[in-house]
Amino acid sequence: MSHFKTYIASLLIVCLTSLSMPMQAFAAIVTTEEAMASSGSSGERDRVASFLSRDDVRKSLEAQGVDPQAAIERIATLSDQEVQQLAARIDNAPAGGDILGILFTVFIVLLVTDILGLTKVFPFTRSIR
Repeated sequence: MSHFKTYIASLLIVCLTSLSMPMQAFAAIVTTEEAMASSGSSGERDRVASFLSRDDVRKSLEAQGVDPQAAIERIATLSDQEVQQLAARIDNAPAGGDILGILFTVFIVLLVTDILGLTKVFPFTRSIR
């Protein structure tokens, strides 16, 4: 029993002595550009993932035979540069779809303003005024 007490006492002395020793810590100065690059790439990853989560994008991916969840999971494996390129492509993509939808919308707006008497673009309309 005295050997056990000696063993426990020795173990406690070693443990308490090791706790009182100063711990080493490593630190380095992080530049603003490095901090912005790390936070920017995660923000762009989130932005690309949220773009792929949109219903219209999800339907388009499924129409082309791509699993939308697999595409979102692959975003995590891309490098920061690839994610930035993809985010730039999303930013440069035309908003609102095709040109026919835009032309139809402009036609309807002009037709309604002609009927209301605010403009006179189409000669076949009669103003309510």
